[in-house]
Amino acid sequence: MPVSSLQDRLRQLDWARIEQALDEDGCARLEGLLTAGQCQSLRDLYKHPALFRSKVIMARHGFGRGQYQYFRYPLPEPVAELRQQLYPYLVDQANRWNQSLNIDIRYPAEHSAFIQRCQSAGQQRPTALLLQYGPEDYNCLHQDLYGEHVFPLQAAFLLSQPGTEFTGGELVLTEQRPRMQSRPQVIGLKQGDGVIFAVHHRPVKGSRGYYRVTLRHGVSRVHSGQRHTLGVIFHDAL
Repeated sequence: MPVSSLQDRLRQLDWARIEQALDEDGCARLEGLLTAGQCQSLRDLYKHPALFRSKVIMARHGFGRGQYQYFRYPLPEPVAELRQQLYPYLVDQANRWNQSLNIDIRYPAEHSAFIQRCQSAGQQRPTALLLQYGPEDYNCLHQDLYGEHVFPLQAAFLLSQPGTEFTGGELVLTEQRPRMQSRPQVIGLKQGDGVIFAVHHRPVKGSRGYYRVTLRHGVSRVHSGQRHTLGVIFHDAL
């Protein structure tokens, strides 16, 4: 994936709209960030076990059905570039969210500096992953927390064409609001679209200031075909 191409597409996105959507809903779509060819190239990485540090069969752990693999360092160039180039667009919002919630942690401007912070705390395993779902597979609601240091936003990219290569398998987000029923959201994505969403909580403004809303995400049951997703998580794991 040429760096200039990715940089150009990121610059062309409406970041004011994205920031507003994240504040209002805890998620925002990145439409058409990857081409069909780039999606296929990323999907093909799943066939090369040497690129990955571990493989997880979800049913063995009660996570759902399906499987995923965590990349090892060094990350493949397309994955590394996505992580490095996306982070600067999100760091100001992450810091603002923490400020609103009276959380003292602030994130550095460059992703490499944040990874150094993670690694100094023992979080040295990369968390970028490829997920593969077949018929009847799904992913239970969860949060991607891997240690003390957590960047509050993450991204997922749909690498398969819905309606053609698979049916079902929608991304689902839920918000657990204090003293209220949980709010679900179903995120419709096309091949090459990404979505930015909160890892574990976000601020919501109430009558007495900001309060914390807890989020979880998962994937509904795939009805047919095969679904591939790239997950980009900005913190590393213990």
